[in-house]
Amino acid sequence: MTVSSELSQLPQPLEPLRFPLTGRSLIEASAGTGKTFTIAMLYVRLVLGHDPEATHGDAPARPLTPPEILVVTFTDAATKELRDRIRARLTEAARYFQDELDAVADDLLHELREQYDPALWSACARRLALAAEWMDEAAVSTIHGWCNRMLREHAFDSDSLFEQTLETDQSDLLAEVVRDYWRTFMAPLNADDAAAVTTWAAGPEALQKALRNLLDVSALLPDAKTPAEELAARPQLRAALKEPWKTWPAEMSELLDQAHKEGRYDKKKYAPATCRKWFQALTDWANDPELHEPKLTKTAISRLSPAELEEHCAPGATPLAHEAFDALATLMPRLDAIKACRGTILAHAARWVAQRFGDEQASRAQMGFDDLLERLDAALQGPNGARLAEVIRRQFPVALIDEFQDTDPVQYRIFDAVYRMEDADGDEHRAALIMIGDPKQAIYAFRGADIFTYLAARRSCGTRLFTLAKNFRSTHAMVAAVNHCFNLAETREDGTGAFLFRRGGTNPVPFVSVDAQGRKDRFVVEGETPRALTLWSLAPGSVEAADEPLAKGTYLERMAAACATDMVRLLELGRRGAAGFEGAAGRRALRPADMAVLVNNRDEARKIRAELGARGVRSVYLSDKDSVYASEQAGEVAHWLAACAEPEDGRLVRNALATTTLGLSYADLDALFRDEARWEACMLQFRGYREYWRTKGILPMLRTFLNDFHVPARLLGLDANAPCPDADGERVLTDLLHLAELLQQASVLIEGEQGLIRHLHEEREAAGDGAGGDARQIRLESDGDLVKVVTIHKSKGLEYPLVFLPFICAYRQVDAGDTLIKWHDDDGALHVAIDGAGEMLGRADDERLGEDLRKLYVALTRARYATWLGIGPLKALERSAIGYLLNGRHALGPARLGAALQEGFAASDDVALLPAPEAGVERFQADGTEQQRGAARVSARVVREAWWIASYSSLKTVGGVHAVEPETRRQDVFNEIRDAQSDGEDAASGAEGTAPDAAAPRMPAPSSDTAAALHDFPRGSQQGSFLHDLLEWAAERGFAQTANDPDELREVIARRCSVRGWERWIDPLHAWMQQIITTPFVLKPDYGMRPASFTLAGLKTAIGEMEFWFAAERVDTIELDRLVCAHTFGGAERPALEQTQLNGMLKGFMDLVFEDDGRYYVADYKSNWLGADDAQYTVERIRAQMLRSRYDLQMVLYLLALHRLLKARLPDYDYDVHMGGAVYLFVRGLNAPSQGVCAERPPRELIERLDALFMGEQHALAAGLETQ
Repeated sequence: MTVSSELSQLPQPLEPLRFPLTGRSLIEASAGTGKTFTIAMLYVRLVLGHDPEATHGDAPARPLTPPEILVVTFTDAATKELRDRIRARLTEAARYFQDELDAVADDLLHELREQYDPALWSACARRLALAAEWMDEAAVSTIHGWCNRMLREHAFDSDSLFEQTLETDQSDLLAEVVRDYWRTFMAPLNADDAAAVTTWAAGPEALQKALRNLLDVSALLPDAKTPAEELAARPQLRAALKEPWKTWPAEMSELLDQAHKEGRYDKKKYAPATCRKWFQALTDWANDPELHEPKLTKTAISRLSPAELEEHCAPGATPLAHEAFDALATLMPRLDAIKACRGTILAHAARWVAQRFGDEQASRAQMGFDDLLERLDAALQGPNGARLAEVIRRQFPVALIDEFQDTDPVQYRIFDAVYRMEDADGDEHRAALIMIGDPKQAIYAFRGADIFTYLAARRSCGTRLFTLAKNFRSTHAMVAAVNHCFNLAETREDGTGAFLFRRGGTNPVPFVSVDAQGRKDRFVVEGETPRALTLWSLAPGSVEAADEPLAKGTYLERMAAACATDMVRLLELGRRGAAGFEGAAGRRALRPADMAVLVNNRDEARKIRAELGARGVRSVYLSDKDSVYASEQAGEVAHWLAACAEPEDGRLVRNALATTTLGLSYADLDALFRDEARWEACMLQFRGYREYWRTKGILPMLRTFLNDFHVPARLLGLDANAPCPDADGERVLTDLLHLAELLQQASVLIEGEQGLIRHLHEEREAAGDGAGGDARQIRLESDGDLVKVVTIHKSKGLEYPLVFLPFICAYRQVDAGDTLIKWHDDDGALHVAIDGAGEMLGRADDERLGEDLRKLYVALTRARYATWLGIGPLKALERSAIGYLLNGRHALGPARLGAALQEGFAASDDVALLPAPEAGVERFQADGTEQQRGAARVSARVVREAWWIASYSSLKTVGGVHAVEPETRRQDVFNEIRDAQSDGEDAASGAEGTAPDAAAPRMPAPSSDTAAALHDFPRGSQQGSFLHDLLEWAAERGFAQTANDPDELREVIARRCSVRGWERWIDPLHAWMQQIITTPFVLKPDYGMRPASFTLAGLKTAIGEMEFWFAAERVDTIELDRLVCAHTFGGAERPALEQTQLNGMLKGFMDLVFEDDGRYYVADYKSNWLGADDAQYTVERIRAQMLRSRYDLQMVLYLLALHRLLKARLPDYDYDVHMGGAVYLFVRGLNAPSQGVCAERPPRELIERLDALFMGEQHALAAGLETQ
């Protein structure tokens, strides 16, 4: 059955309690008709196993649980909303069945309860309550998430690999494959052929951009030869194109001569002599093999196009028609395509790249999001498909697919295969596939959604079609106005229906008017309720040009100003209390947040926001298509990174300083460039950014950069020296911080500054073509009282009190310049072409118009109370959605527009026809001034999640602050050092540093006494981490190898010192490293230690930076502190821990674990500065520092980790025999009599009690019971 011959079956009204819960059904839910409410009600019935006609044997055999009811939607946000709404409905139903609610907002639950015996109400309530509690495990998922789960859970049946990586971003792999194609096919071309190709693809990046929309449809593209073969065939292609033109010019001339005789065309515009020259030029070109293109002007080609022939034809006369005139309109683009072989090369490249990309994915065991669907689809269509479908159907007897109008062929094939009811047997005939959607809102073709697939699914449901026919969102007048708009086209006898699907007497996507529930409140302006729909008409540019269409740019500018002016008028009325919302609860004034402006794209958003900003109205922009990499800020960040990476290049630094966001005027820049001292300081400043980038990362560097130039303060209007902040400051700052976050994430996988800069460049290139995922979508910059400027796509599913559509006449027609042309045939099959022409262009543009009509429906159904539309006399307005509603496919020029508006709307009480407001300069002045916001209050109590990851650094002493959990070894070291800095003691107390690194102290010269030099080595986290890193490197290299190769050691130290400007410290640090590696450390028999002596260079078994994790089961830190204090350092006094609970995992990094003489030790390096000479590093002072900084806690946790490791690895492990203890090396005290050593081995009883404590047995310990 073809689409055009499909029966026009109108859906029946849905009754939620009588809707069949078996078989295949489709629910068509118009905008605002309670779709989510209905899904939740059906879910309640499924949980109860409800069916009013159960005696017919048509109900599920048993009530279903949340894990058995599959609910699928298409976005993560929609998934969360559905889960929450279903949970709330289950809870409400459970309370009603328990008689805990006196009344509900609807009668459905009452009717549902009445269908059960009162004796069963309690059991039903219990079932519903359990289901609500079970919703966290409910099968509510996105389509991609569900497919991923099925491939993992049914790997055998789906022939999937058990170990596969899901890659959320495969742009790097795609770029690699495209470069392979370029090297294989483009690089070997000769100079002439290469020159032809580079006119449209200058390199691999340009080729990748051209291929982006082709890869998904590569299987539909025709086979093509290699680029070299295609380029060699150009003469034959030109000859084939020329062949009909050998006769067409004479036929065209004859037709035009006849038209002149009949008076159909003005001989001034179509002068016979001039026209003969045009036709002769075409004839000469067609007959000359060496002439590549006809010698025609653009005026000639335009004048002979079908559009101008129709436009300039005498009123009432028939325009000239011949296939040659249609062909001439696309002749030059087709000749250009042949010259460069663009279409055929792109077809070849798309097929080759798609194949290679799949091969590379397979070799790397990787999948992208689209691969999830394709692999499950392939498995269901394969030899084991029937079994896999049966397994999934038994796992999920019922599936509810939300937003089904956005499906595509692959998605539908999956659910069609799983829920093919004729294949079910036994109890499976009770399975159900319930699809919920609205074809009038199918607006995501750019994401692959296919309304023709939806129509195929619709046909598969037979007569089981249902509809929700009552709007609960908008007022009666608003609903009536929307009904009126679309009925203009639906009831037009010579049209194709409101959505272009009517053929003869059939229409699979009709517009059916909906009823309105209405609202209890109303929008009031100066005591009156405005018309629900207002159409503002823009007059032509001048009286003299009254019959000329308005240029699109002029329309956008004028309508933006008009719309902003009227919005200011309404807001001012709201401020004075003359505009607002009246209801039973009283009256509320109109605010900016009550208004939304819906636009098509970022450019339109920029225009309306600029006009609003100029009038003092703040706004926020939302889009689900725009990537932050496509913003102007991405380009500015690219300039900043280039300058920070190469600060010696003055040109790059000047480019960075000249960016708009930094706010430097031309005068500021000129003064800076002329002042040599300031310029040198500026260059040094950028060198500092490079060092900060290398040491701290891209995110901290960018934040420092922004603060140094006072960017946040200026953008937000907090800088007194910048009295005129950027009107779009919040948007700019949000984009900058978003970019910084994305670059920080990318830096984890990308090495070096230039690699990150190249990554940013590639992302910007990809964003220009609409690529990117959710992480790249621009973010909401503020949730304040702002006007919302939203793309129509983003607004779908949302609602606003008042909606403005100032640019509703703007559209983009499909033309021959588009790389990819898509259209469907009468059977709904998709066809594609590159550089299309002729009929395919017309069909593709018809489908574009159809989607624009659906976009218009979405836009008009967002408002609760009122909507305003901007109408302007644009060229070919009939090809716009609003133009089609007004006048069908008939020409809608400026002269006809006014009459069409009157004919369509003059009789409606819900629609107002008004001239567009005159642009004014009045500004909106909100009441009051925004108070200066103080710093946020800081809670004195640390609130922990129920389950969290902790470390030694997470433990907080009374009055002290410790760092958050480390994610890396470096962060763990940094946290320790920072904690030492913050414990409130002066330098003599042993803090590892006295100042943060934001402004690193100037490095002093080392002492001439090498033995005393390390006492002069500056303190601070940067210096402490530096010493730790050297010892880490030596451990990884091998202490013995390091000792035996002093030249390599010196080279490493020199390199690390040089990049920090510490050249004077190379020799002292080299001497110190050699000494610490070769010094015999003596362990004395104190605090449980056994006498021992070792050198780092002499250790045969040593592991540096060993990471550990172990579980912490509700560990009370007070009990932990009591045990540690009682069993270490002779019970000496130390700062107490604050009470908290460790529940989750405890992690850490041990500087060194080594074995000596059969015993195992933990060693930890401390760079604490205890004083200016060796005399300060006595055993007593070191132990005092251990207690003050609570390194005793660190020590026992490390020993517990080692104890658990040895117990798991050594078959005959005995703590008393094998545990050596903990050795703390205060490295600045190496030459003191103590050697800077503090060592202890706590008693076995402590370690075993801690072992039990972390396993959740603290209560038994507290009671004094023995634990095994």
